[in-house]
Amino acid sequence: VQLQASGGGLVQPGGSLRLSCTPSSDSLHLYGIGWFRQAPGKGREWVSVIDTTDDSTYYEDFAKGRFTISRDTAENTVYLQMNSLKPEDTALYYCAAASHPNYMSLAEEYDYWGQGTLVTVSS
Repeated sequence: VQLQASGGGLVQPGGSLRLSCTPSSDSLHLYGIGWFRQAPGKGREWVSVIDTTDDSTYYEDFAKGRFTISRDTAENTVYLQMNSLKPEDTALYYCAAASHPNYMSLAEEYDYWGQGTLVTVSS
């Protein structure tokens, strides 16, 4: 499975962006599809994930209330809507997918990774 991530860009503080993640094949065998990010000089951190079996959603604390993860089954795409963006949200955002149900916020729990899409929040 290959994951195609897109939607990054330059946005001013307080602005919004929507990231997209599209698996190369049908995502029915994937249990979770989510997002991680890595800021310059920092480690990779989990952002959010959606469970493809029941559309349950989970968020890291910094994302709660600002970010929304959703899934369009017809388009076979997972979206991350990011609002009220802050400069500290600047990072390379990675889409990831798990092919088993034992996943959540650790990078090693995910089997497939997309290329990063850069989000820069700056005035």
